[in-house]
Amino acid sequence: MVQAKKVAFLLADGFEDSEMKNPYDEMVKNGHEAVIIGLKDKEELKGKKGTISYTSHLAIADANADDYDAVIIPGGSSPAHLMNNKDIQNFVQQANKANKTIAAICHGPQILSAAGLLEGRTLTSYPGLAYEIKEAGGFFVDQEVVVDRNLVTSRRPEDEPAFISETIKKLGVNAW
Repeated sequence: MVQAKKVAFLLADGFEDSEMKNPYDEMVKNGHEAVIIGLKDKEELKGKKGTISYTSHLAIADANADDYDAVIIPGGSSPAHLMNNKDIQNFVQQANKANKTIAAICHGPQILSAAGLLEGRTLTSYPGLAYEIKEAGGFFVDQEVVVDRNLVTSRRPEDEPAFISETIKKLGVNAW
């Protein structure tokens, strides 16, 4: 039995509903502690379809990447609301420096780009971000999931099974 891990979800309004719900539910199902980190503490965050919402457990200003084993960044417009926040950038930089798993789907890599983490890295994302990834020094590939050292990336909701599976593997647990 693998020890439970603590997983940070970086979240803001407008997240892609399933890209938050499915990874979150799978982390909890696998016995991990899932912590939602937003710009503010106890803030209600709504998905882009308006049918699902989560409440942040912690404000990014109060979060320390050293307290987490992994970071998951759902897509939708949530990353656009987070990417220019210096605390968000510092959090993912600190997690990356410690070689912690950072899993980003859809528009999630925008945060990694803003934090300067894409130089020489191979990843995927929502295809419309290919140019942005290349401009940030990364290599874009159009695949359902890409693992480059500690980074796990995927393109869209249809890729969630592979995205979740690879993320759980990185945490050391048998995936679904």
